[in-house]
Amino acid sequence: MYIRKPRRIHRSTLLAVLLILFSTAQTEAAELIFKSHQYSFQCLRTMGYASTGGADIGECLTTAYRITEGDNESWYTEWLHTSKRLEKTAKRFFAKGHTKSAKEAYFRASNYYRTAEFFLHDNSDDPRILKTWGKSRACFLKAATLSEHPIKPVRIPFEETTLPGYLCLVDNSSKKRPLLIIHSGFDGTAEELYFEIGALAVERGFNCLLFEGPGQGEVIRKQKIPFRPNWESVVTPVVDFALTLPEVDPENIGLIGFSFGGYLAPRAVAFEHRIKACVANGGVYDFYDNSIKKSPPGTEKILDNEEASKEFNQAVMERMKTNVDLGWIFANGMFTFGAKSPAEFLLMLKPYNMRECAKKITCTMLVADSEGDKDLPGQARQLYNALQCPKKYMLFTKEEGAEEHCQMGAIMISGENILNWLENKLI
Repeated sequence: MYIRKPRRIHRSTLLAVLLILFSTAQTEAAELIFKSHQYSFQCLRTMGYASTGGADIGECLTTAYRITEGDNESWYTEWLHTSKRLEKTAKRFFAKGHTKSAKEAYFRASNYYRTAEFFLHDNSDDPRILKTWGKSRACFLKAATLSEHPIKPVRIPFEETTLPGYLCLVDNSSKKRPLLIIHSGFDGTAEELYFEIGALAVERGFNCLLFEGPGQGEVIRKQKIPFRPNWESVVTPVVDFALTLPEVDPENIGLIGFSFGGYLAPRAVAFEHRIKACVANGGVYDFYDNSIKKSPPGTEKILDNEEASKEFNQAVMERMKTNVDLGWIFANGMFTFGAKSPAEFLLMLKPYNMRECAKKITCTMLVADSEGDKDLPGQARQLYNALQCPKKYMLFTKEEGAEEHCQMGAIMISGENILNWLENKLI
């Protein structure tokens, strides 16, 4: 019996791919304090929530300037220091009866704890992941009890377990209102979603259900459930749960997915037709293709070759120790997808595309894009072009200061335009 041997990949090809990959990973980004794309972007991300109560710019700047470039331990230590200080401040405010100030400090502490935990995923067994994420959630819950608008933690029945979420209401009247179901993507949490859009949506008369699914937040950290491509299996139980709530107008339900959620949400509404309007910010047409296009020629051949993949994995794992940007991409990818190696993570992305599902969507779609998006360049336009349903393409520009991925640093501009569109569709 003839057994076909794996094709050999010439070592020079492998080395060329690795060298290009390591030298070009995310180097085009504008620098905000740091030269690292991820450090700069995550600093902007955290600081940008100042407009919705999740940060104060001075606190962010003084923390960032204490961090050693490229040192993830320094990143963790300094953001943790700021988080703990704010949590103590919140407790002191509360003890003295300053409940509004306590709420504000708890909200900021929650966001800073989230930021502190961000680069810990290179070791999925690091106990600080669960502990620091838990502090973020605990501070958010304390702030929620002091909020003028009700913010209620909920557990959504899902398969043999539950999904965590927050029901953010305009008031306690139980009046039926349009509902926005909102989830994040590759690396966000439900707490962050409140600052990203939840707080702004409630002010406009929307009730919101923020939730975490497989691969996200608590679900990956505590329940160890990784991402799955058939996101309709996640959203359908969430819609079922929403329809049991007295505050929900069943005829006016919207769904929003951020970042990698720009694949997850459109995928869900291709099969879940109780959603009236869906927002993909930014849209994702083919997550695997996006990843491979940003890799050097020859990467696919390496992934398909067992021997070359082993060398690839060894080289990547070694380089992850010194390259923050590359390290975070693969560390978080393996963490959230349940992959055992960098090559396995990349291969697991193959089913995450809208090639067959885009044409099945019937609800109204808004595809948001950012002019300077370096994480998902061109993906939103590809998704928009593939849609056959009622649709709108919304481009945020550099002139507006909203050109970064998911308009980080321009939350007000983003929220105003997206929520205006949703008001026209649901209210």
